[in-house]
Amino acid sequence: MAPQTVAGDCALQKFQPPTIVQPLHNSIPPELIPRYDPIYVAYYNTFNVGRRHTHEVLIEEFRKNPARYTISYGRAPGPDIFRITEQKCPVDGGEITIRIFEPAPQLDTQGQPKRRAAYVNFHGGGWVFGGLAYDHDFCKRVVHGLDGDLVAFDVDYRLAPEHKYPIPVNDCWTAFNWTQIGSQWAARRLEASFQAVISHLCRDANIPLRLQVLTVPVTDLHSDFTPEGEFDREGCPYESYREMEFAPALPAARMAYFHRQFLGVPRPTAFNEDWKISPILAPNFQNLAPALVSTAELDPLRDGEAYAAKLQAAGVSVEVDQIAGAPHLVVGLDGILEGGRRYNEKVIATMKRQLQGMRVPKEIIR
Repeated sequence: MAPQTVAGDCALQKFQPPTIVQPLHNSIPPELIPRYDPIYVAYYNTFNVGRRHTHEVLIEEFRKNPARYTISYGRAPGPDIFRITEQKCPVDGGEITIRIFEPAPQLDTQGQPKRRAAYVNFHGGGWVFGGLAYDHDFCKRVVHGLDGDLVAFDVDYRLAPEHKYPIPVNDCWTAFNWTQIGSQWAARRLEASFQAVISHLCRDANIPLRLQVLTVPVTDLHSDFTPEGEFDREGCPYESYREMEFAPALPAARMAYFHRQFLGVPRPTAFNEDWKISPILAPNFQNLAPALVSTAELDPLRDGEAYAAKLQAAGVSVEVDQIAGAPHLVVGLDGILEGGRRYNEKVIATMKRQLQGMRVPKEIIR
C-alpha cells in the first residue's frame, strides 16, 4: 500500500515566528540620533542605554547606595591649583559645607594682598541629586583660568525631597552672604556669578554682581507641569519641551519627577505665583547683572533662552550661547565633547572680560 500524503496548509508549513526587537530602555529616539554629536551617541549607547535613570529608582533606595545607580564619565580632570579647603556655613536648621578653591596668594603693587573676585557655584541635579563632586574639576579649571584673580566657592546646599523648597534656595542665598560677611575673604569686595534667583535677590539687596552665569538653567517650573507634577504637553508654552520630551539625559518625565520631589504633590497653592520657583515670573528684570546664558540644542531646558530674552528686553547685557548637537549634560562631558570644552573656554573668557571692567586705580578706591 502506498503511503498517504497529508497536504495540510502550505502557509502554516512555511510559517516562521517573526523576530521582534523593541528599543532598549532609555534609548535615544531614532529621529534625534542624527542631531547629536556622534561621540555622545557612542558613549551613551555604551554606558546608559538599558539602565534606569536615577529618577526611576525609589529615592530611599538611591540614598542608601548612590553608587549603585549613578553613572559618571566624560569629565575632564581639572588642573592643579594652590589650595582646596572646606568650611561649614550655618543655615536655618543646620549647616552646610562650602568647598573653597584658591589660587596662590599674590601681592599688588603696594605690597598688599591682591583683591580677588569670587565665583559662587551651585551644582545641578534637579535639587534632588548632585553634590560637591560634580563641579569639583570645573571649579579648579575656573580658578586656574583666571590667573590668580578669583576664588571659587562650591555650595553643598541641602537636597529635596528631604529638604523641599524653599530650603535649597534659602541655603544658596545664605551661602552667598556667608562668602561676603562670614568668612576670611570678606574684605576683598567679592563679586559673584551664579543662578538667576540669586541675581534678583542681590539686585534687591543692593549687592553688586559682575556676572551671572546661567548654565542650562531651569527658569520655569510653573508653565510646564500640572500642580500634580505631570508634564503638561498641551499647555507648555515651550517647543523645546515637546521636541525633546524623550531626549536623554533629561526627558520631560525626569523634570516632572524633580518638580514633585522639590515642591511636593500637589504643588501647594501658595507656590503658584512664587517667582523664586520660576524666575521667568519675576516682577522686575531691570538692573540685573550681565548674564552669560548657555543652553544645549537637544535639551528641554533650551527654554532658558526665553528667560534670556526677558533679560534683554529689560536692557540687561546678555550673551546667549547655544551649544549645537549637545545634550543637557554637555558641560559635564568636557573630557569627550568639544561642546563641553568650548563652554569652559566661554565661561573663563567672559569672566576675564567682566573682571577687567571692575579694576580701578587704587587711589580712587573708597
